[in-house]
Amino acid sequence: MSNTRELREVGIIVGEASSSEFFFASRAEECPSKWEYLVAFSKEEVDGRWIEVPVIAQVEKIVSASQALSKDVDLDALRRIIAAELEDVRTWGKARVLGYLAEPGDRILQPRRAIAPGKPVYVAPGDILSKFYSFPEDEGLLIGNLITRSDVPVHLSLRGFRRHLAIIAQTGAGKSYCAGVLIEELLRKGATVVVLDPHADYVLMSLAQGGGRHELSDRITIFRSPASPGRFGRKDLGRVEAYEVAFPDLDWSEICDMAGIPEKASNIREAVKRALEALRASGSIYSPEDLLRALEDPSWAIDEGGKPDRRMRGYAEGAVKYIRSLAKLRVFGSSSTPIERLLKEAHASIVDLSGLEDKAMNYIASRILQGIYDAVAIGAYEYPVFAIIEEAHRFVPPNRETYASPIINKIAAEGRKFGIFLTLITQRPSKVDPDSLSQCNSQIVMRLTNPEDQRAVEESSERMSKDLMADLPGLNPGECIIVGEVTKAPVMAKIRRRETMEGGADVDVVARLRLARRAAGEAERERIQGARRERFRGEFR
Repeated sequence: MSNTRELREVGIIVGEASSSEFFFASRAEECPSKWEYLVAFSKEEVDGRWIEVPVIAQVEKIVSASQALSKDVDLDALRRIIAAELEDVRTWGKARVLGYLAEPGDRILQPRRAIAPGKPVYVAPGDILSKFYSFPEDEGLLIGNLITRSDVPVHLSLRGFRRHLAIIAQTGAGKSYCAGVLIEELLRKGATVVVLDPHADYVLMSLAQGGGRHELSDRITIFRSPASPGRFGRKDLGRVEAYEVAFPDLDWSEICDMAGIPEKASNIREAVKRALEALRASGSIYSPEDLLRALEDPSWAIDEGGKPDRRMRGYAEGAVKYIRSLAKLRVFGSSSTPIERLLKEAHASIVDLSGLEDKAMNYIASRILQGIYDAVAIGAYEYPVFAIIEEAHRFVPPNRETYASPIINKIAAEGRKFGIFLTLITQRPSKVDPDSLSQCNSQIVMRLTNPEDQRAVEESSERMSKDLMADLPGLNPGECIIVGEVTKAPVMAKIRRRETMEGGADVDVVARLRLARRAAGEAERERIQGARRERFRGEFR
């Protein structure tokens, strides 16, 4: 693309340039805006040949300056300078080099040489930018378009998910909306998707934005714990199935771990084991409440002489407080939902955890993720699984172990070897275990203003530069910075419009209050009319 006659020149490279950035001078009326994409031409050695290549860069900073119009000059003098047309306004900018396209295969390579000062700089044309941020049809997921170029689509690479992904944004910036777009794209590519959904943000995905069923609705199933009240009724959700865990399916050590009984409390754990053996021997289906009763009245605790074993009864009494907390989880049913129900090719299983306490959510999450890991690791399920964890800080916090954190950390470290790819979604990256977050080699970061969270993002990503971090507070809802394996080069994108219904949208306070006023007005009118009817009846009695 060495023919520059059709390109719009906007400046000349000046001062000091490097292989990673350059400065350019421009006229005020021609100067590109911040975040605009530029192209300049340079010689690079590609596959042993020196060729001219189009180097793509993005504007990071624009400055207008004048020595004559100084802040130290009084206002009247400034007006005289302007009237005499003596102002010496200079405009210049700084651009970050993103790379250049090289044949074959539209590879993106990093320059090894600086572009020489004096070279012209042009606005990058849409066709070259489209190549820059696209992938082959089988690999690309359409996420949106460039912030500064609505006509240039931005795709993510499916292959990039192998190194895990984090979606990070403060509340209201659009992270769940973005994840919904990804789920739509993954389903169309035939992916197996499992979503852990603490706030029912994704349970309406069977519905289209304009109303009615969406074309993907047959490939989406909502799983809900019987203990979860849910934010939406079943009629709104489409296909809904129960997610249950049968208490008798758990062995004694798993129950002790769930109840928080320490490994060193071996006698208390032994009491739980013996109580469970007694319940199993009875032949009936039992619940945590049955185990609690067996520990409170340990008739099974008999010594070899057939007399009550006082020591074991004491250990049983010590186990009661642990099992009582376990019984409060309210996640156990009459039968266990097999992991095979959640794992289907070209299908999304959305696990609605809304309304559950953190412990219950974490237990369900740990059981599902462990089931996925086991099924994929032994080859019982042969297709890649995309595990999306919303509100990740609730499941894998730093410096504290939850039911789910060990398996999440394990998948983060080892899952990609078997074909399990994590997406962690959070508004508080500083509250996520840094080991797990750092395993997410790709990040989609939206508006983020909290300094602590910004530091967590910067520390977890080698590709998130200080300049990109400085841009985060200036993003509008739905805009993001994407870095890592899922994109050829860092990109600032606007998320495309979702096709499916969003469950996590913010409440429209103004509209709700308008309805409240209307309801209050109708109630007042009904009260007045009722009073009039009563007076009318009284006059004719």
